[in-house]
Order: sequence, then structure tokens, then C-alpha cells
Amino acid sequence: MFEERLPTKLWVEALVRRAQLEGASAFVLQRGDAERGDIVVKVADLRGEARVYVPRTSMEGVRVFVDLESQSVGPDEASADAYIQRVRTRDQDLWVIEIEDREARNFLTEPVEKLS
Repeated sequence: MFEERLPTKLWVEALVRRAQLEGASAFVLQRGDAERGDIVVKVADLRGEARVYVPRTSMEGVRVFVDLESQSVGPDEASADAYIQRVRTRDQDLWVIEIEDREARNFLTEPVEKLS
């Protein structure tokens, strides 16, 4: 069974707030559709490395985030930015969130998976 999702705008606001409460900086670089826009989360460690996370729905219908490092996105910030730019040109309803945190925490409450 698929779980109900929060509107994207509300989910993004909560992520940004969690990051800020923990002392990280979080920015919405692009606003997408308020109800169902897709999301890309970039986490920069302020030393030139970054990770990119995108959501997907698991076989059980649960929302999880995928760490794209295994897909050659990151760990250098330039490749993360290049990926995000490519996705932004294809999807005008995309939300792009950047978190800057020295510990490279993503502040996601959903499970995070790595693709094999």
C-alpha cells in the first residue's frame, strides 16, 4: 500500500528547518510544483565535496532517497552541480535544495539507499 505524501512545499520547508535547527545552512535554489514537484537534495561539505539525493518509491510503496554517488554523481561538487543542472533543464517542476554542512549530514527522515 502506498503511503500518503505531504505536499512537496511543506516537505521542503520541514527539511530546511531541520537543517537550520542543527546549525547547517539550507537553501531552496529552485521552487517546483507546490503539491507534487520532484526533489533533488544536494549536500555540500564546504570542502569541495557534495552528495546528491533523489526520491523514489520502493517496491513496498515507501518513499526512500537514493544517494547518487554510485552513479558517478559526486563526491566532487562540480559533478553534483552538473547533474543538477541537467535535471533542472528537463523538469520545470523540480525543487532543488542545497544543504551546506561541514559534517555532510542530509537531514532526511526517509531511508537512504545506495544504488548498486
